[in-house]
Amino acid sequence: MRFDPLRAVSDDELEGIHQASLRVLRETGIDFLDKTARSQLAAAGAQIMGDRVRFDPDLVESLVGTAPSEFTLHGRESHRDLNFGGEHIIYTSVASPPFVTGLGRGRRDGNRTDYRNLIKMGQVLNAVHTVAGYPVEPMDIHPSIRHLEATHDMLTLSDKAPFVYSLGRQRNLDAIEMVRIARGVDDVQFDNEPCIYSVINASTPLRYDTVMLHGIQEMSARNQLIVITPFTLAGAMAPVTIAGAVVLQNAEALAGIAYTQVVRAGSPVAYGGFTSNVDMRSGSPAFGTPEYWKACLLGGQLARRYGLPYRSSNVNASNSVDAQSAYESVIAIWGAVMGGVNLLLHGTGWLEGGLLTSYEKFVIDADLLNMVTEMLRPITVDDAALAVDAIAEVGPGGHFFGSSHTQERYATEHFQPMVSSWSNYETWDDNGRLEAHQRAERLAHQIIAAHEEPPMPESRRDELNEFLARRVMEGGVETDF
Repeated sequence: MRFDPLRAVSDDELEGIHQASLRVLRETGIDFLDKTARSQLAAAGAQIMGDRVRFDPDLVESLVGTAPSEFTLHGRESHRDLNFGGEHIIYTSVASPPFVTGLGRGRRDGNRTDYRNLIKMGQVLNAVHTVAGYPVEPMDIHPSIRHLEATHDMLTLSDKAPFVYSLGRQRNLDAIEMVRIARGVDDVQFDNEPCIYSVINASTPLRYDTVMLHGIQEMSARNQLIVITPFTLAGAMAPVTIAGAVVLQNAEALAGIAYTQVVRAGSPVAYGGFTSNVDMRSGSPAFGTPEYWKACLLGGQLARRYGLPYRSSNVNASNSVDAQSAYESVIAIWGAVMGGVNLLLHGTGWLEGGLLTSYEKFVIDADLLNMVTEMLRPITVDDAALAVDAIAEVGPGGHFFGSSHTQERYATEHFQPMVSSWSNYETWDDNGRLEAHQRAERLAHQIIAAHEEPPMPESRRDELNEFLARRVMEGGVETDF
């Protein structure tokens, strides 16, 4: 990120939001639905009454101040390490939709074949830097062992930094051990090198559920990354005003961030913003809206105030790969980038308000992210780039297509979009007549076919396979069905 982030409000107004958030935590408080968490917070100085936790402002600020502003997120292999925080931007693939569409087939339940295909696409595409979860939920794997099989696929089909869902303590423990094995490190090195992350959502308004808190306890204790992200929809689970919704977002975020530092001071944590509005006629979430845009900018200002990495998302509310899905994604991406985002979650593939993964949208979004990346590259301004000699060589009335200045630079300086194409109507061939989503479908097939499983030493693979087989034989985790 080489531009100064945009500011949505003045410094005084930002301070007003900060103070209002501290007032919420001091006067109203927030429920922590886990006895261990409440005991730890009480020992740190918070006030406990039943499930309710109230924070003194000084306690919040002192705890949040111990979190790092920048660190390395380690990939399965060292060449996949990522700089997290500061002026660095990380793009991820979509995560968690229950349904999938594309590759010539309609909307269908998430399944392992599509899950594996989408992991492969994220591995092949350079615009995807890390796997942010299941790009579609593989619902044909029983919930008791789904996390085991899905994590194994994630670690063998990709060598980019992995993810774990905090949906029960044992799921965290299993994923942590599988990542340690796949990296080939011991427990000490694992604890010194953040290499797996989890998103923790507050159950808005003002509640952290048990499974989320268990995720913090297991991950932060091992010095692994937690991305605290309240899901605040203005008009539904949050006040209808942007300022009020962000006050609630900020209060919940500060409480969650503070708790990570109670578990382990200095453990990595990111400030996540996911505030948008709802369609007041239907109550359904709306994304890529002006309200979402403003909240992205405001969330970034708050994260910078606390010196924390900032998470936002590429989202839209469209049900298909159409103009709406494109312009809402552009608004969401631009709001996040100009808000100073460090982790752009759901970067490729999101549709239908997060219910649907699309192969074609995955490709189109990768194209958008490559354009943003190219825009963020510094403009070269030296004697050669100023091209005074090339201008003199061509002179009045000529063209630069064949000039040496153009030919020497075209391959390295001209960004070639994957999906878009242009030609005169009279020269259209069959490919020229295809719409963007049709060209994206062709590319999706090619990208999947190009996947090569990243190498892993046989000793690690054998140990990983043995762990998977043992835990599957043990039944994985308990479920209600």
